[in-house]
Amino acid sequence: MKQSDLFRENADNCLQLAERAGGEPAFRRYRRMAQGWSALAFEQDWLDGEIKPIGDRKEVALHD
Repeated sequence: MKQSDLFRENADNCLQLAERAGGEPAFRRYRRMAQGWSALAFEQDWLDGEIKPIGDRKEVALHD
């Protein structure tokens, strides 16, 4: 299993813990942890060469 997949599993686990959290502070804490794990997974994919650096990506224009 790739390292980034393990990070995504950790993010999913944190989201599950957030759903079962006993209060708002715990909910927010688990959500922030999930965001951190997701960011690590994205970074690992970049380090592994699975995604292009931002400068090499085509810009996508968003229209209202």
